[in-house]
Amino acid sequence: MCGFAGYLGHADAPQPPRRLLARMIDAVAHRGPDAKGFHVEDGVGLAHARLSILDLDGGAQPMADVDGDLVISFNGEIFNYVELRAELLARGGRFRTASDTEVILEAYRAWGPDCVEKLNGDFAFALWDRRRRRLMLARDRVGVRPLFYTARPDALWFGSEIKALLAVPGIDAAIDPVALDQVLTLWAPLAPRTIFAGIDELPPGHVLLADRDGVTLRPYWRLEFPDADDHAALDRRDPREIAAELRALLDDATRIRLRADVPVGAYLSGGLDSAIVTALMKRHAPDRLETFSVAFEDAAFDERPFQETMAAALGTAHHVVTCATADIGEVFPAVVGHAERPMVRTGPAPLYALSRHVREQGLKVVLTGEGADEMFAGYDLFKEAKLRRFCAAQPGSRRRPLLLQRLYPYLPQLKAQSQRYREAFFLGTADDLADPLFSHLPRVRTLRGLEQFYAGDLRAALAGHDALAALRDRLPPEFARWHPLSQAQYLETTVLLPGFILSSQGDRVSMAHAVEGRYPFLDPRVIDFATRLPPHLKLKVLREKHILREATADLLPAAIATRPKQPYRAPESAAVLRPRAACVDTALAPAALAAAGLFDAGAVAKLVRKCETAPAPGARDNAALIGILSTQILHGRFVRRAAADSSSATDRARVHAVLPP
Repeated sequence: MCGFAGYLGHADAPQPPRRLLARMIDAVAHRGPDAKGFHVEDGVGLAHARLSILDLDGGAQPMADVDGDLVISFNGEIFNYVELRAELLARGGRFRTASDTEVILEAYRAWGPDCVEKLNGDFAFALWDRRRRRLMLARDRVGVRPLFYTARPDALWFGSEIKALLAVPGIDAAIDPVALDQVLTLWAPLAPRTIFAGIDELPPGHVLLADRDGVTLRPYWRLEFPDADDHAALDRRDPREIAAELRALLDDATRIRLRADVPVGAYLSGGLDSAIVTALMKRHAPDRLETFSVAFEDAAFDERPFQETMAAALGTAHHVVTCATADIGEVFPAVVGHAERPMVRTGPAPLYALSRHVREQGLKVVLTGEGADEMFAGYDLFKEAKLRRFCAAQPGSRRRPLLLQRLYPYLPQLKAQSQRYREAFFLGTADDLADPLFSHLPRVRTLRGLEQFYAGDLRAALAGHDALAALRDRLPPEFARWHPLSQAQYLETTVLLPGFILSSQGDRVSMAHAVEGRYPFLDPRVIDFATRLPPHLKLKVLREKHILREATADLLPAAIATRPKQPYRAPESAAVLRPRAACVDTALAPAALAAAGLFDAGAVAKLVRKCETAPAPGARDNAALIGILSTQILHGRFVRRAAADSSSATDRARVHAVLPP
């Protein structure tokens, strides 16, 4: 795990290229505090900040191959590097180190840009091919590791985080209104769009190639499901046989993610997924295993009893970070700064504190359970969509809508609502059934109410834009032929997972403290296996993750194995208003709102008063407050600060770059 930055072209600026690269890599130095490295030649620059995990002595970067024809700067891990190295050696490959970085170089030599299809890992990298005068940028299949770039007619700049690009004179931060509306509707901008205009994100499962002919972007992988009526494509074996294979796959996915030359720990959330990963880790590493959990002072969010049950069952050295509600408001500005995008939930903040504690305990690597809910239908949203379809099949039934009472038992505000309210919120209209976004309509309709807080200029800038239409337009043609559960899984896995779970709540808060998260459930073999499962083995009636529970029941205490899903949540408006966090008065002050020009100051003031006085603010008000606050913090940290810096600068550098001949 590391951070990298670079350019393709000639940096026409007062400082020499290496100094410019130093500015870029210093902006992401938190990702790799162990060492820095640079590679500069005519028209190309690569910089690297290293977090040493594999081949501590020989893995320095940027790294060249044995002939010096290829140079790479790499962020992440290739978990099957041992097997790939053996395959490459058999093909005549040559190695000087024991690192997975050099395996990528030799894989590229053997297979060219198609080498990414061989990689089982979480990665983003920039590879310079001297002989072909070609730069390759690549990102892992589901978007675990970030990679951003700005491509201009005569320039290409790139980095692990947007901060690296903003360190380049002439690359400025400006909020993209369309991206902001997408975040406040869908939780995330739709890649390659980012919250900053003119700065793109390399989408998951894509490679970018830049050479004398220009810049091309192409996918090498995408999430696919069998057609609903294609019974031959589904796994029709005995469920016991399927469960056994799933267990073996997860076991191996966990085993290869323990490859490291430093200790590896685990997160224990108290739920099924992290418990499974930790139990499998213990089988492969029976000696001392350190586990880490977030606990909350507020009992509505606290899962401590389940965390302690699992830690005791495995005999781990367990660490707990207790998060007071006020702690979230205190670190929230730092979290937004690392996420580099607005967010509508505060969940990343406690995980930011947790990763800080992990690092303080001397660990650099943790395994976690992310991905299981997406792959095996664990979220209540999947049950909700199934119930809504069931009710819609008999719209006149009085009994079927009563099943809605079984949804979200951990949300007392919803349980207190009348049956009429629940029906109005969840069941929708007859047209909803034909909408490809059917499964997610209640969620996005809740967030769409945030547009009432938009300032006039933002409304004008968004004229003609519809975030839901943009999402519908990017769905693959075969989407309509998939089972409804597969459709819901696709939306969750391609939008929320990379756009929030693995970024704002994953890589960005863990790597803020140079801690690498690894995710066995997102092993490509596990993903491909899960997509071929019959839907009823994932969601059996209303039992979420059915086949996963069957495959792993013997690993876990009964209290964990049979526990219903309770998603990770954190206090929201209360975290910044009770007591009021300093960032609220700063970011939501009338002058700050006017400077940003994004939100109506009067409407925001009313929202703040409502959230302060209401005993339990609703989901829409919570999302609105956190979304507006995080956007304002982002604007202050990047847009206003950059404007202030440039207005006070006495010697503005000009950046110009041309692709090398």
